Amino acid sequence: MKIIIHGGFFSESDQSHEVKTAKQESLKSIVKKAFEFLQNNSAFDTVAFAVSLLEDDELYNAGIGSQIQSDGVIRMSAAIMDGGTQKMSGVINIQDVKNPVFVAKELMKEDDRVLGGSGAKKYASEHGFENFSTEIPKRREEYELKLKNGGKGTVGCVVLDKQGKLAVATSTGGKGFEIPGRISDSATVAGNYANSFCAVSCTGVGEDIVSNATATKIVTRVTDGMSIEKAFDKTFEELKSIDGFAGAIAIDKNGNIFHQDSYPTMVFASFDGNILETFN
Repeated sequence: MKIIIHGGFFSESDQSHEVKTAKQESLKSIVKKAFEFLQNNSAFDTVAFAVSLLEDDELYNAGIGSQIQSDGVIRMSAAIMDGGTQKMSGVINIQDVKNPVFVAKELMKEDDRVLGGSGAKKYASEHGFENFSTEIPKRREEYELKLKNGGKGTVGCVVLDKQGKLAVATSTGGKGFEIPGRISDSATVAGNYANSFCAVSCTGVGEDIVSNATATKIVTRVTDGMSIEKAFDKTFEELKSIDGFAGAIAIDKNGNIFHQDSYPTMVFASFDGNILETFN
């Protein structure tokens, strides 16, 4: 059993010792709680659980810590994918819900598995998901400070369970002050993808990740027989050709954990019951 989580990128304003320590401790705590949960649950259930814990921490740009769009409203996106069934479900630009990843997970039961905007909000309300107010212009000053990270914050989790099943989930609060309705990579197969060979979650500049089809390329290359390291190297070389900015975490079917980013600032933690690795 293996698990890796990420919390997006550090910003220049995040370089204080206090913030670094807080994020390190948060990631360590969440990855350990998620691994404990994994003991009696599937990879699919565990990635949703882990991402919900990240959504509940204001240190990250997801869930309650999400940034606002240019009209002062929080719109969030999240997706989950089961590597065994190769089915993905998600929500795009959902409002007024505390844990978008749980709504994405619930949608896996539906024929229509990706909902956006008012439809996603209505579905969440009808299914009793916990909400919170996302129309908070009075917090604009706070979000202007958070915007200094350049819109590179997203959270995600990849898990390999004891049955050898892979799953991935990714959640984001968006770019920050973007055009209302802008769609990130997080609820697309470019930013969140899994099959029985590999699972990948991305963070960074959504437009770059979509243009490069980053998660899908890595998983496809591993499926075709390339090692996870070489799949990452080739995909990130192609990202360079468009001057793209991204980071990604992954696990393959053999339990190999891998992560890479455009710059050494992605925050992550991985755990297998014995070894805990975090960003420096």
